[in-house]
Amino acid sequence: MAVTISIQEKAFEHEGRKTPVLNDIELSIASGEFLTVIGPSGCGKSTLLKLIAGLDTDYEGSVTINGRDVSGPGIRQGFIFQEHRLFPWLTVKQNIAADLNINDPAVRQKVDDLIEVVRLQGAENAYPRELSGGMSQRVAIARALLREPEVLLLDEPFGALDAFTRKHLQDVLLDIWREKKTTMILVTHDIDESVYLGDKLAILKAKPGRLHSLMPIQLPHPRNRTSADFQDVRQKVLSEFEKTEDLRFADGSGI
Repeated sequence: MAVTISIQEKAFEHEGRKTPVLNDIELSIASGEFLTVIGPSGCGKSTLLKLIAGLDTDYEGSVTINGRDVSGPGIRQGFIFQEHRLFPWLTVKQNIAADLNINDPAVRQKVDDLIEVVRLQGAENAYPRELSGGMSQRVAIARALLREPEVLLLDEPFGALDAFTRKHLQDVLLDIWREKKTTMILVTHDIDESVYLGDKLAILKAKPGRLHSLMPIQLPHPRNRTSADFQDVRQKVLSEFEKTEDLRFADGSGI
C-alpha cells in the first residue's frame, strides 16, 4: 500500500540536550513500489524505518500507510532485521507461524505456500541451529509475509551474509516482490544492492539525516550488474552519494 512520510524532526534527548537525528524528510512510496535507501553512517536510515514501523513514535511529523496514521507497531508493517531473530526452540514452519496456530489448516497452508516462495522446501522441520545464515533470513522473511503486511521494511537484511548468498537472496526477494506485489523499503550500505533491487532510490545526508535526492531506477528486470546501463546508473548514484559528505569544518570554513 502507499506510504507517505513527513518528518519535520526526530531527535534524541540526553541530559536535557536534544540531538536532531532526522529533519525535513518528505517521501511518498506508491503501492507496490520498491524503495531502497542509502546514506552515510549516522544519517538515520534505521531510525527512519523504525518510525515507519511504529517502533518509535517520538517525533514531529506524520507517517501514514494507505492514508491511515501509524501510531505503533502492527500487522500492516512487516520488519526484517539484519539478524534473523528466530526462536531456537521452534522448527522452520513453527517459526514462520510464530504466535499463530500451525495446526489451523488455513495457517498451515499459508506456511506451506511461503516455504515454497522462499525456497525452503525440505527444511520445514529443521531448527535454526541447522540452518545457514541465508536460510535463516528466508525464514524471517516468510514469517513477516505470513501476516500479509501492506509494507515490508528491511534493515540491511543481507549485510552479514557472504557475497554469493547475498546475491541469491536478492533474487529471492525480487521474486517475492513481483509475486506478492508488496510495497518494500530496504535500507542498505551497498550501492550495487540499492540499484539492483530498487525502482526508486532515496539518498540521505547526515547530521541531521535529511533527504538529499530521490532517483528513479529505470532499468528492466532481470538486471545485469555488468551491463553498461547498470554501471551508468551506479555511477550516477555514486556521484550523488559522494555529495552527501560534509566537506566543511564546524566553523564553516571549507577544505
